Amino acid sequence: MINYSVDSDGIATILWDMPGRSMNVLNEGSITAFADAAQKAVADEKVKGVILTSGKDSFIAGADLDMLLNTDTSDATAVMNQFSQLQRMFRAYETGGKPWVAAINGTALGGGLEICLACHYRIAADNKKAKIGQPEVKLGLLPGAGGTQRIPRLLGFGMAQAMGVSQILIEGKDLSVDEAKNLGVIHEVVPADKLLVRAKEWLMTPSKEAPIKPTWPKAPNAVDARAVQPWDRPGYKIPGLPGGQIWSPAGLQTFIGANALVSAKTLSVYPAPKAILSCIYEGLMLPFDSALKVETRYFVSLLRDPVAKSMIRTLFFGLQDANKLVRRPKGVDKQDYSKIGILGAGFMGAGIATVSVQNGIDVVLIDRDQAAADKGRQHVADELDKQVKRGRLAQDKRDALLAKVTATADYAQLKGVQMVIEAVFENREIKAEVTKKAEAVLGVKDIFASNTSTLPITGLAEASVRPENFIGLHFFSPVEKMPLVEIIMGKKTSQETLARALDYVQKIRKTPIVVNDSRGFFTSRVVGGYISEGIRMLQEGVPAAMIDNAARLAGMPVGPLTLNDEVAIDLSWKIVQQSQKDLGDKYKPSGTEDGAGAGRGREEERRRRGDQEAAALRAGGRCCALPGRGRFDRSAGRRYRLDHGSGLRAADRRHDLADRPGRRRQIRRRVRCAGAKVRPAVHAAQAAARHGGQGRKLLRQEQGQSRLTFRLIVCGKGGFGRPCLLQPQ
Repeated sequence: MINYSVDSDGIATILWDMPGRSMNVLNEGSITAFADAAQKAVADEKVKGVILTSGKDSFIAGADLDMLLNTDTSDATAVMNQFSQLQRMFRAYETGGKPWVAAINGTALGGGLEICLACHYRIAADNKKAKIGQPEVKLGLLPGAGGTQRIPRLLGFGMAQAMGVSQILIEGKDLSVDEAKNLGVIHEVVPADKLLVRAKEWLMTPSKEAPIKPTWPKAPNAVDARAVQPWDRPGYKIPGLPGGQIWSPAGLQTFIGANALVSAKTLSVYPAPKAILSCIYEGLMLPFDSALKVETRYFVSLLRDPVAKSMIRTLFFGLQDANKLVRRPKGVDKQDYSKIGILGAGFMGAGIATVSVQNGIDVVLIDRDQAAADKGRQHVADELDKQVKRGRLAQDKRDALLAKVTATADYAQLKGVQMVIEAVFENREIKAEVTKKAEAVLGVKDIFASNTSTLPITGLAEASVRPENFIGLHFFSPVEKMPLVEIIMGKKTSQETLARALDYVQKIRKTPIVVNDSRGFFTSRVVGGYISEGIRMLQEGVPAAMIDNAARLAGMPVGPLTLNDEVAIDLSWKIVQQSQKDLGDKYKPSGTEDGAGAGRGREEERRRRGDQEAAALRAGGRCCALPGRGRFDRSAGRRYRLDHGSGLRAADRRHDLADRPGRRRQIRRRVRCAGAKVRPAVHAAQAAARHGGQGRKLLRQEQGQSRLTFRLIVCGKGGFGRPCLLQPQ
């Protein structure tokens, strides 16, 4: 597990190589073995320096999450003592008076990086695949072995360095070895075959500094300067801060801004980022050994919080199991895909084609005509060009990948494919038509998969002559970025088809989840209920901003109304229409179909007039509704945005305030405050709409737009919060 050796020059090498594991991890066994080796090196007078390295392709991947998940956290004092042992062990060789160099041959994450940070010098192999970082925050934890104290003291708080501290600790970003070197996390990057040679060379080279007396407790009077960390040197000051004081004006401004950024990004839903920030701030006011105790206290508080264990269980173990296909049916040979067909060259179909060719699969991209198919191929080209521009793909490689895409309108080109993925409109008749055309060319064992988001697979499979080969593959938009794929089993879908579909999803490096066949499957059922509840609240008069903000405060990454807009409002309406058509009398209204809701009959006439006026604007080319862009009026060559539903019941809130001068100051304040928010024109217009003509007059005064009169048209159709059109006059 831990191999210890000393050469004739007095250089000890501690080689970390855990048997039976693809990567080294920190668990009870490896920590104990490493502690024994470290203690031996420190105590041996013949040892002049120590090289710490790995016998595997990677260095150390971090703590064993099984150990963390199964830790008994009922006794906080016992947990504090347990996890402070690791810090004491690192601190023992850090203050042992002998220089240690970490020879980092591969990925060093979490506790693996913290071991390196406790070494006095860090050299990394030039390995493009290696990752350097502290990802604990992504699992609801913080670095618990000194990372929150060593990294800020090492990097400091200059502009770039403060951003680096934030990226590593608060965002949990993985760095390349070059990025880590540029920030100062590691000292050198050398060719992999020179790593151990350079490490020994550094240890054998005499220090250019005179021996110094460190500041750690009971330190000898003279210690090799190479064996003393910056924060253990006399007169150490935190880089980037006046006087090196965290409570200096620059320090306070840094942490006030950092606190605001963390709060804005997490809305204080996740405890780990705030705990990391507090840990850094409090720790930098204390001596290093006391600061480590602060870190342990915050680490234990997070470990005892159910959030961390839930995140570990779901985002690590659950995700790992899904990606490893642990539930793949047994006894089915693995399918190696080389060629597939895609029906529909729109945004989704072209996205599926892109991720397929990026993973070495030839694609036949079919649409209703050659022009439409070519448009889909151009989407693939554009995505590959982005990779070239970012330096992630060579031009010749890009050309080779694009050559794998055959754009055509001829279904005969599907001959020889192993799978066909249908990605046409959410219309049962259209899907049935393309199914029959494709299956006329496919072999008897070839798979037909539908990318439907809501239509039951069993019903779609009725158009297939081989329903046992019919399965659902539901991708999410944009396909290039979204990692999840739903695999939906129909009643007649075979286990062999399921296994081969899982192989394809793994081939394109997506995460599959297998779900039952029901309307909306899993994700759409959850999202549909989420959006519907938001719309119902909107109908009841709850402000749109309040609905979305409340959802985000509850932990959702985006509010229901924003989500509805981003996935396309018209898509939700089409799904409702298709559901009504399929279910007939069995369809149960959700209360959001017509946008009115209970008790709103008195507004029917107002909505009807609003619809007529909005229709007139559309007919004149002055209004459009676009997915993800709300509703706009393009009159006078201008474009104004007003979020869907944000002006709900605006007419009910208008008042004649001409004879109430006492209210004018109040309106002015509300308009001014609204205009100071993220989208000034939108929020100020909303505030103005609530107060009729007087509010609009004040709006013009506040924004200096005296030539524009804003007018709100309330639209009633669609049941999505009655979108508002903001129209300049």
